[in-house]
Amino acid sequence: MLRDYAPLESHALKAGAGYAQPSQTIPDRVSLEAPALHVMTDFSAVTAVIVLSGDSIDEAHRRMIQRGVRLLLVVDQDRAVVGVITSTDLLGEKPMRVVSQRGIRREELLVRDVMTPQETLDVLDFDTVRASRVGHIVSTLKRTGRQHAVVAERGAALHTVRGVFSATQIARQLGVAIPTNEVARTFSEIEAQLAR
Repeated sequence: MLRDYAPLESHALKAGAGYAQPSQTIPDRVSLEAPALHVMTDFSAVTAVIVLSGDSIDEAHRRMIQRGVRLLLVVDQDRAVVGVITSTDLLGEKPMRVVSQRGIRREELLVRDVMTPQETLDVLDFDTVRASRVGHIVSTLKRTGRQHAVVAERGAALHTVRGVFSATQIARQLGVAIPTNEVARTFSEIEAQLAR
């Protein structure tokens, strides 16, 4: 049976070789009327960046910088999502508040100390998102006052985190410059620039 199949040639891997990674092709520019999926980072096409709840907040920050993201999924040893952590969680008031309350050093802070835990995490339904427009997502982020929105797909018994929306990514695709991370100002600037 195997006589019909010639063995393949192999060769040494060259130094400095990278590795293939899933890539999602997203349009450079969108309008508020474009499908919402055009601005969603889809974890079925792009690998989610994860961190363990027991990792240090410095490790989480390094991972964000390395991967160019501002939100990490926090997972347990079985890779179940136990929360999310954002750059605001790491660089805002939260770490200093925990340090002060517990009387510990900042270097001792773990992801679990400042993350948004799964039980308090609001998510958007993937089926609803699939039928929505970019304008719906901008309006949702503005109402919640958040930079990110997590999208989950319903299974028979469990949710699967399917993707994430980022205000920064949406603004970039809408062609709006965002000079600040302040959420309220971000959306005011998006609306003002789109009205032109």
